[in-house]
Amino acid sequence: MSEQDLTPVFQIQRMYLKDLSLEQPNSPQILLEQQQPQVDINLAMAAAPVADGIFEVSVTATVTTKLKEKTLFLIEAKQAGIFEIRNVPEEQLQGILSIVCPQMIYPYLRAIVSDVCTRAGFPPIMLTEVNFQAMFEAQQAQAAGNGGMLTGAN
Repeated sequence: MSEQDLTPVFQIQRMYLKDLSLEQPNSPQILLEQQQPQVDINLAMAAAPVADGIFEVSVTATVTTKLKEKTLFLIEAKQAGIFEIRNVPEEQLQGILSIVCPQMIYPYLRAIVSDVCTRAGFPPIMLTEVNFQAMFEAQQAQAAGNGGMLTGAN
């Protein structure tokens, strides 16, 4: 095996919009309301192997906007990327999948959410910057606090 065969590889193969939905279940009546809506934003990340050394990483944003108890609009957008990651130590792989890849995907997701809001006739919602490293470290600390177990089954 040559030294070149062990050279670490990290390449973006593709970025793409995997899923997108917009719902305005109470339109048009709710559009006549003149109150400030309540906005709730949730983020989720996922990473999965696709083939040897190839991984799909996705970041999903769910934006729910309500007036009183009625939904004004709901946006769910999932931006994904396919990454080639080879010859990287296992202890570094999780950090790359949980920090580096989502940081590359997130700006695309922010733009999509803002664009969908505007196209739906609402002011754009700008998702704030996210510290994926802090999120990863918090997940690691939580897993360590659970004895390393992420599931309740033994």
